[in-house]
Amino acid sequence: MTNKYQYECLIVSISSEGVAHVEINRPKALNAVNTQTWTEIGHCFTRFQSDGDVRCVVLSAAGRMFTAGLDLKEAATGPLAQSNTGDTDRARSGYYHRLYIMKIQDAISAIEACDKPVIVAIHGGCLGIGIDVISACDMRVATEDAYFVIKEVDIGMAADVGTLQRLPKIVGNDSWVREACYTARTVSSKEALAVGLVGSLYASKEGMVAAALETASLIASKSPVAVVSTKHLLNYSRDHTVREGLEYTAIWNALAHNSRDMPVAIMASLQKTKPLFPKL
Repeated sequence: MTNKYQYECLIVSISSEGVAHVEINRPKALNAVNTQTWTEIGHCFTRFQSDGDVRCVVLSAAGRMFTAGLDLKEAATGPLAQSNTGDTDRARSGYYHRLYIMKIQDAISAIEACDKPVIVAIHGGCLGIGIDVISACDMRVATEDAYFVIKEVDIGMAADVGTLQRLPKIVGNDSWVREACYTARTVSSKEALAVGLVGSLYASKEGMVAAALETASLIASKSPVAVVSTKHLLNYSRDHTVREGLEYTAIWNALAHNSRDMPVAIMASLQKTKPLFPKL
């Protein structure tokens, strides 16, 4: 294990197999996301992008729940509140408030932009900005007692850090997404599984995290060039037409096919041995 990632609100460990385990660690605050938390998330996942020791990531949280959402105590006195007060005219205050929102967006989007696959393991409540976070991940698993709330309308705003953009593409049921967003009702783990928000459910947090780490280890055993290429191309193709995705893939693989991983993988398959791939 290595401890080269040191944060105040996150605990990060990296196994010898290349699996990074990131744990949101504000249990006394129910893992409410404050400025320090989202800043560290953005920094951490941006670093993962170019860290050859990391091949796959598991994201979980300490304590009773995944997250209670935005830290409202901080929000009450921070930039969110200040945008509606003071002597600055609306155009100027709005300009800087937009930049503040975009900083949070970029921090959460760093999860998606990181080409290393991210499995998020959700237990207990996942509220508000928590939905933004899990929507930016590749795979979502949850405990049977997990529940989800797109909470923003209950604090007088629209979700603005990724939920409204990513969730419709994850679930594929526009009517359900709109109903969940407009009502801010509680969505059970069983319903989340039924609509495709999560991929599987587990009886306990321990069993869920263990399963997520096992899946991450399997992914980490594959060619790192192949894995990061696959995530990159899936994300690109999601946001473009089929033709655009195919053309971009041809350009991408014109470079990626020069990897030494391909002959290693092919030879291992023929010889029925386990391939060993160098770091990215």
